[in-house]
Amino acid sequence: MTVFLLLLSTAVAQPIRLHPDNPHYFQFRGKPAVLITSAEHYGAVLNGAFDYVKYLDTLARDGLNMTRIFTGVYREVPSDFGILRNTLAPEQDHYIGPYERTGLNQFDLAKWNAKYFERLRDFVTQAGKRGIVVEVTLFCTYYRDHIWQLSPYHEKNNINGIGRGVTNTDVLTMKHAALVHAQTELVRKIVAELRDFDNVYYEICNEPYVAGVSPEWQAHVAGTISGPHLIAQNIANNQQLITNPNPLVSLFNFHYARPPVTVDMNYRLNKAIGLDETGFDGTLDSIYRIQGWDFLLAGGAHYNNLDYSFAVGHEDGSFRVPGDQPGGGSATLRRQLKTLHEFMSRFDYIRMRPDATVVTGGVPEGASARVLAEPGRAYALYVHHGRVMADYRPRSIVRTSRQRATLTLQLPPGSYTANWWDPKAGRITQTETFSHSGSGKALASPEYTEDVALEVKAR
Repeated sequence: MTVFLLLLSTAVAQPIRLHPDNPHYFQFRGKPAVLITSAEHYGAVLNGAFDYVKYLDTLARDGLNMTRIFTGVYREVPSDFGILRNTLAPEQDHYIGPYERTGLNQFDLAKWNAKYFERLRDFVTQAGKRGIVVEVTLFCTYYRDHIWQLSPYHEKNNINGIGRGVTNTDVLTMKHAALVHAQTELVRKIVAELRDFDNVYYEICNEPYVAGVSPEWQAHVAGTISGPHLIAQNIANNQQLITNPNPLVSLFNFHYARPPVTVDMNYRLNKAIGLDETGFDGTLDSIYRIQGWDFLLAGGAHYNNLDYSFAVGHEDGSFRVPGDQPGGGSATLRRQLKTLHEFMSRFDYIRMRPDATVVTGGVPEGASARVLAEPGRAYALYVHHGRVMADYRPRSIVRTSRQRATLTLQLPPGSYTANWWDPKAGRITQTETFSHSGSGKALASPEYTEDVALEVKAR
């Protein structure tokens, strides 16, 4: 009995996984889960000046349950991508990477930096206490040569002779054995350090489709991640039909997937689909609120807005993002994404599927509608007036005039309750109950601007 109790007390909790009854969604700590967040730009661990406890407190307070981190073998300089106060561009003295520095201010790729792994473990621990899942993005494509020159793998930055003659488009390939070995050992080390955490999953590489990352190398990294944790793969910007999925991958991530047609394109895979990064559409909250609601109501499992209001000294998300920034972020936006989380939580979405046949009329001209349905029992609808414009800055625009919609829904016979939601205000604005004999049912919305949601449930 003593041995049994000891084993029970030391058992590792089941890590976040695909839900066994509907693998388009997650199961976390025994409950169905979607991941919704508006998170900092991935430098929370590698930027030693960043107060991640205050940051995680803010996410938890704002009702968000996910964050994304880079591991420290990729970082940026403050001018990159026009991002002000970029957390992924730490000052040199505040950069914390996985390798030990030498007296020459180079790195020894044969020695681990104990302070980094202590910080990594504590970050994941603090996140777990707050119910926050951490996506650990192991590698990132080296977009430009000056970014590659910051990496410990660059020949000038390590004492091990690794990286000689390697260009930024060859780093994440199978071409250089010593480099691949160092990368493999890093993956094994991180996986070993985080093996007992239930709030972790791994992404192979950020935006591998940009600068020469090879499919063979990605498959190698996926195979190196042993253990029970989920593996995610970043597939494309916007959309792509996945034709040869790696069976080790459970979550397929897309960036800038607006509109969210990539969910329908790949729904047949019976895996989770994520919008793992968005931004570069201007600074308005409405743009990123709409993208989050639209993606989740299209059947997505995960939404992460790139939130520039998090910065060193503003870990509470209070930095006012200037209008010339490539993306936005604010406490207001995070509250609106919390409403999305609350809206989803009112449904047994494990039993629901996207259904384009429910709404047969009444969608306003120029608007889009998404529906998740458990036929005859529950329907979650979202209508918005946002549009992505080619060759337009910002790329997304939102119609702000006052609107009303009278939607025609194909519902089975029965008695129902309908609640209209204001996604901006985070509240129900109109409720009605009705009995329905079948076929089309017209439901008239209250007046709204930008977007509106509808919750219909059988009584």
